[in-house]
Formats: sequence, structure tokens, C-alpha cells
Amino acid sequence: MAEPQAGTSAPPPPTATPGAIETGEAPVPQQPTTTFTPPAGTQQRPSDVLAAWAGPRAVKLAIPPVAMQAYGYAELITARTTPGCKLTWTTLAGIAKIESDHGRTNGSLLQEDGKSVPPIVGPPLDGQSNRQSIKDTDGGAIDTDKTWDRAVGPMQFLPSTWKQYGVDADADGVTDVNDIDDASLTSAAYLCANGRDLSTVEGWNAAIHAYNIPEEYRTAVFNATNDYGRRDRTG
Repeated sequence: MAEPQAGTSAPPPPTATPGAIETGEAPVPQQPTTTFTPPAGTQQRPSDVLAAWAGPRAVKLAIPPVAMQAYGYAELITARTTPGCKLTWTTLAGIAKIESDHGRTNGSLLQEDGKSVPPIVGPPLDGQSNRQSIKDTDGGAIDTDKTWDRAVGPMQFLPSTWKQYGVDADADGVTDVNDIDDASLTSAAYLCANGRDLSTVEGWNAAIHAYNIPEEYRTAVFNATNDYGRRDRTG
């Protein structure tokens, strides 16, 4: 691999040929900002500026509100920091749906602060059952496994990828792979790497294949992404 991958999931796919992806309605907050200091004594998150935009969509699309805010906020920040990427929240939602059902797989739940509890840790990448074989790269610090690497968090990052791209999106002083805010903005940075333009079929496919190689994975993410965009734009 030319670069570390992010996710490792490969669900059984339906058949789809990517074309123009339904992007959904863009988030429009009051004042998005790349820096944020919550008021003393509060637990406010930077992505809370999207509460009004995210609330009804969370209900319509069956996505936790904190996750919906995180995806929208990642789109907003990326539009300011990497405008050529043209990332949309629907792509992040599509990936999160396939990777962890938005931080809810295996009995986990997304808390109000954006953290998946209990943490989501994938199986060991030990080469068994068609899994990749990736020896431990972090001494178990991120994935708790000192022998093999495992994908971690709602966006299922490998430790090596997280160490390279991890972002503290919620300005709490911690870059937390289990936090949907941090994981979403980190996913955005990873997908946009190498000058990719996700508004093109070629750029979008390249970004998803960088996240996870199998064509079945790209197909599943495309279908989830397109479904969210279509449903967001219809009553």
C-alpha cells in the first residue's frame, strides 16, 4: 500500500455504477469557525452551530444528531481549508453507515459529547478470514492490541492512519479516535489528501478506495451516500 488505509470493513454489496452522487443540502450555520473555545462550565461543541440544520435531518435519515452535526461541520471546515476537495457530508455519512452504523455497531451508542461508548474496536488484522495482515504499529495505545493492528472508532481508523491525520475537531484538547467530531474531520482530511476532487467520479472513487481497497466497499459506500443525498432532498 502506498499509504495507510483508514477503514477495513467490506460488507456484501448491492450492484451500483457510480455517476453523479446525490449530495443533499449543504449545511448553513450561523458562524462556522476552525477555532473554538466553549463557554466555561459548558460542554458545547463547535458543531453545535449546526443544531438547527442537523436536527430534522437526523430524524429523517435515522442518524444520531451528534453525528449529523459532525458530518456537516466537517464539510464546512473542509470547504474553508481545502476548497478544491468539494467534500460533502453525505460521503462521510455513507462511510460511517458502512463502518459502524454511525457509532452504534456492536451495542455501542453515541453520547451527547460525540463519543462512542463502549469504544468500537474491530477484529485483529491477523490475516485470518480474509482480513489484512497488519502487525501492531502503536504498541496497543489506540487499539489495545500489542500484536496486531485493529480499526478503531466510529470511522474505523487504523492506528497508523490516525497518528498521521488525526484532528481535534471539538477543541477539547484531545485527538480522540472514538469521538465522532474528531473522526469525521479526520476522515475529511484523509479523503481530501493528495489533491483529490470529490466532485468528480474519478476523485470520489479514488478517495473511497484509499479508505478501503475492495470494490465491494466502494459500492456499498456509494449506495449509502447516494441514499442519504436523495432522501435529504425529498420530502
